[in-house]
Amino acid sequence: MNIQIICIGKIKEKYIKLGIDEFLKRLSKYAKVDIVELDDEKAPENLSEKARNQVKQKEGNKILNKIKQNSFVIGLAIEGKSLSSEELAEYISDLNVKGKSSISFVIGGSLGLSDEVLSACDYKLSFSKMTFPHQLMRLILLEQIYRTFRINNGEPYHK
Repeated sequence: MNIQIICIGKIKEKYIKLGIDEFLKRLSKYAKVDIVELDDEKAPENLSEKARNQVKQKEGNKILNKIKQNSFVIGLAIEGKSLSSEELAEYISDLNVKGKSSISFVIGGSLGLSDEVLSACDYKLSFSKMTFPHQLMRLILLEQIYRTFRINNGEPYHK
């Protein structure tokens, strides 16, 4: 399986980089994982709604330009569907059975995903109603993808 993770923002924190590297190493046994890091737009705290939408649109255009053709697109969004780890594993397995061997996960910047990106998503996934830093979300997503492969292969993994 080919997995692409398109994300806004660079990882600066060493502890997050170490965690990401660890899960990329573990995942290499199961899938080809490609992380596409895109520069975030400057977004000061006091932006107007219009300016916030412009930032999301600029970041969204960068994301849309990186989505691979024929890829099943899963956007991470608070308003998406919440799944347990087992349900995510089953969903990914079903995609594979249906011939979807390429999946693109999309993580927006600090303001979230633009409407255009959300419209381009085949599925919207929510990890929580809580807001997480997009850098940390990348690590959490990689861990859940790894857990998915372990579950689908009947291999043990801590609960």
